[in-house]
Amino acid sequence: MNDRPIDLHAALRTFEDLWSPRIVTRVNDYDVRVAKVHGDHVWHAHDDTDEFFLVLDGELAIALREAGAERTVVLPKGAVFVVPRGVEHRPSAPGGASILLFEPSGTLSVGDRHDDVPAHVDATTGHTLRTPTG
Repeated sequence: MNDRPIDLHAALRTFEDLWSPRIVTRVNDYDVRVAKVHGDHVWHAHDDTDEFFLVLDGELAIALREAGAERTVVLPKGAVFVVPRGVEHRPSAPGGASILLFEPSGTLSVGDRHDDVPAHVDATTGHTLRTPTG
């Protein structure tokens, strides 16, 4: 655990990989992750946990499949949204975005159930963040 403030924009400058979250810190049993995203992620669901999104920069759309219907929520910079556990969803950012996520430590970025994972999506439980230089 870091005992100093973390500049999220500096943290985002330490990597270029898309759809490949970095663990910034932990809160209890949760990872605080940042990611750069562009294009489409994969349809997936987390059976046992909600997923929290905060858009730091850009715009993120999250397609949701609920009760036999599909809808999309659009999150501009500064917006937050929680995908409830078990709900199939697919984040996308046609123009690119930077996001912050809260997920239980060890949660796979493509969920418990998912479509085939394309090469541009990193199926990970999060990578350790290289210390930002400021």
